[in-house]
Amino acid sequence: MNVHAIRAIYMFEMHRWARTVVQSLAAPVITTSLYFIVFGAAIGRRMPAVDGVSYGAFIVPGLIMLSILTESISNGSFGIYMPKWAGTIYEVLSAPISAVEIVLGYVGAAATKSVILGLVIAVTARFFVAYSIAHAAVALAFLVLTSVTFSLFGFLLGIWADGFEKLQIVPLMVITPMTFLGGSFYSISMLPGVWKQIALFNPVVYLISGFRWAFYGVSDVGVGISLSMTLGFMAACLAAVTWIFRTGWKLKT
Repeated sequence: MNVHAIRAIYMFEMHRWARTVVQSLAAPVITTSLYFIVFGAAIGRRMPAVDGVSYGAFIVPGLIMLSILTESISNGSFGIYMPKWAGTIYEVLSAPISAVEIVLGYVGAAATKSVILGLVIAVTARFFVAYSIAHAAVALAFLVLTSVTFSLFGFLLGIWADGFEKLQIVPLMVITPMTFLGGSFYSISMLPGVWKQIALFNPVVYLISGFRWAFYGVSDVGVGISLSMTLGFMAACLAAVTWIFRTGWKLKT
């Protein structure tokens, strides 16, 4: 394992992120804070408790997950797309670095950025609503696992995209709607029967449900199922990355 190569890619990506920290960190925090002000403080005071949890506290895990999913995909996709766009990807591919080391460097940096963002948002939320974390270790595990999984997905998106428009279309047209419909602001038990069954086909439901269980011990689906779904999606992303580096699809051509 070429640790120096992994560290070089990792540190380069982290330094690039530090140069744009206002856009990369401050903007999502400000946006999420507005959600807390509007939904948590203003509307939350007029909403009944959901599953025994005040509405303002109930939406905290969903809003953190909303930011994590969006930023993980963005960080993972831009990390690999920019070398493709600039042409420097060929220097990386011709270097004595394996595919595993390349993925560890880029995805590791993207996931680190997302974990930092998630922790900052969690701290910021305390200024707006009071909440507790019943299972801190599980919450951190879901935070890290989700960041890594969707950074991998973003890495795939960055390889697939051949323009900046394609980098934006999946997060805007697919991931964000799935997150809003995945129980970020409500429990799917509140939905009518048929819509409740339809919601179970949304993979984001399992991520938010498992993360919310770590906070309050309540969830729409079992935490074991949530963990299994997340691990299954990660395995699918890893399989796709392996195939891409084996064939060179969209990477070497």
